Amino acid sequence: MNAKRIIPCLDVEKGRVVKGVKFVGLRDAGDPVELAKRYEAEGADELVILDISATYEERNIQLEYVRRVTAAISIPLCAAGGVRTLEDFRNLIAAGAAKVGINSAAVRTPDLIDAAAAEFGSPRVVVAMDPKHVQRDGQDVCEVYINGGRQPTGLEAVAWAREVERRGAGEILLTVIDADGMQTGYDIAITRAVSDAVTIPVIASGGAGSMEDMYQALTAGHAAAALGASVFHFGICRVNEVKTYLAQRGVPVRQSGR
Repeated sequence: MNAKRIIPCLDVEKGRVVKGVKFVGLRDAGDPVELAKRYEAEGADELVILDISATYEERNIQLEYVRRVTAAISIPLCAAGGVRTLEDFRNLIAAGAAKVGINSAAVRTPDLIDAAAAEFGSPRVVVAMDPKHVQRDGQDVCEVYINGGRQPTGLEAVAWAREVERRGAGEILLTVIDADGMQTGYDIAITRAVSDAVTIPVIASGGAGSMEDMYQALTAGHAAAALGASVFHFGICRVNEVKTYLAQRGVPVRQSGR
C-alpha cells in the first residue's frame, strides 16, 4: 500500500489564513508563512494554499502568498484560487508551486485540464471539486458547486471525477461542502465513491475534527491523503501526532515531509 499523506490547508484572504464553516463565517487562523513553517516542522507531506476569494472576485491568485510560502518551506505546495488560464499555471509554477489546483475554471472550460496536463504534466494538475448533497427528483445527489460553493453546476461528483481523470488531471481534491469546517468527520460515503471511481489519488477534505476522522478517510474512505485546516490551525492535533496515530493503527505514512 502506498504511504498516505497528511496535508494542511491554508485558506488565505487579505494576507491571513482564515477558516469558516461550509465556506462562510470566517475566523482568523494566523500568518500563512508561520503556519507553513510550523506544519513542515511537524512532518506535513505537502501544503495547499487557497486564495479563497479570488474566483468570485474575478481576479488571479495573489502570487506574493505563494512566493512567501515556497521560500520558507521545502515540501511541495499546491496553489489554487482564481486559476483560469495556462498563463496562470505558468506564473504559479514560476512562483514555486509544485502543483496547481483548478476548480471553477475546470467546469467552465474543461479543455483547460487537457491543455495543462499536456504542457505541465498530469502530476502538476489538481482538480478541486466542491460537492454538496441536494435533492433531485426525490433522490439524494452529490452535486458539484463552483465559485466558492455559491453556484450549482448540475454535475454529479462521481461522473465529474471520471471526466477530469480522463482529461488528464493527476489528482482530485474533494471537499464536501456539507462537512466543511464542521469538525464532525469527512463524508466517507462520497469520499469512497469518488476514490473508487478513479485511479488517480483523491485528497479527502472537509470535516476533519480528530485523528480518528483522518484514519477513517484514509481507510474506509479509500483516500490517498487527508487534508485538514481547523483541526491543525486551532490546536486540536498536530501533524506528527496524526502520523503516529495512523502508524500505530497500521496505516502506512511517510516518516518525513521531504
